[in-house]
Amino acid sequence: MQVLVIDDHPIVLEGCRQLLKYAGAKTIVQTESLTEGFQLYRSKKPDIIIVDLAMGTGALGGLSFIRRLRLHDNRTPVLVFSMHSDPFIVSQALKLGANGYILKDTSGDEIVKAFDAIRSGLPYLSHELASNVAFMEARGYTKNPLNAITERELQILSLLAEGKSYTQIAADLHVSYKTIANTCSQLKAKLCVRSFPELMRIAIENLPSIPGKTFKQ
Repeated sequence: MQVLVIDDHPIVLEGCRQLLKYAGAKTIVQTESLTEGFQLYRSKKPDIIIVDLAMGTGALGGLSFIRRLRLHDNRTPVLVFSMHSDPFIVSQALKLGANGYILKDTSGDEIVKAFDAIRSGLPYLSHELASNVAFMEARGYTKNPLNAITERELQILSLLAEGKSYTQIAADLHVSYKTIANTCSQLKAKLCVRSFPELMRIAIENLPSIPGKTFKQ
């Protein structure tokens, strides 16, 4: 069995390698880049893909990878290995096509358990994550305005929540400043807000953020 691991933290990569060997993976292909990860998927045809969400392209860049993968392949199992425990983010990853989701602070035993489930064709969520997603949906997730935004808009909103400026986001995503500004204007319309501060409030209240950041337009 061949496993592709996409994560830009060397310690995490090494830890995954050891656990996956213990779980029975014969070949482990690793990369710290989502772009290279997709190229390796095309060339190596791994049996399972393990991907982080927060990569060098910015927060939640892994969601874009999952979406792109599912445009080509609905069969290869994808296990998300992330620091993001927010049930909205978990739900978005599953909606885009992830087969399982585990947190980076989970035990080695649970990582192996998740890997065994995914390779057996079963979905996997920890009991806590599953409960949080179910609770969120029971409280009216379908009425949440964030449910109407696209995965790219979600990625940009999450970068705003980290305190990044339009210029920084444009550089991270390799697009123009105008593209980011236009997307944020569309977000304001979708989320029924008029100002940048109101958009920031929604980003901070609803998405994972990095504390101690300042916000610049």
